[in-house]
Amino acid sequence: MPIKGWIEVNDLYCKGCELCIDACPQHVLAIDLERLTPKGYHPVELNGEGCTGCGVCAIMCPEAALTVYREAPTRPQRVTSSA
Repeated sequence: MPIKGWIEVNDLYCKGCELCIDACPQHVLAIDLERLTPKGYHPVELNGEGCTGCGVCAIMCPEAALTVYREAPTRPQRVTSSA
C-alpha cells in the first residue's frame, strides 16, 4: 500500500521559483498557471497523485512556503479466534 502525502502552499510566500518542482522525486509538482498569489506569482500545486510526503520540496523551498503532510500507514487488525 503506497504512502499518501499532500502539500499545502502558502500563497503569501510562494514565488513560483520551481526549486521544489525540480527536487520532487515523485515528479508530482507543477506551476499553477491558472492562479496568481497576492504578490503576482504563479504558485506551485500538487499535480496528480503519487506524493509520498517525503518533504524534499519543503526542504528545498527558500521561502518556507510548503507544508507537507503524510497519511499514517494503517496496520491490518489482528484477528484472534476464541475457541
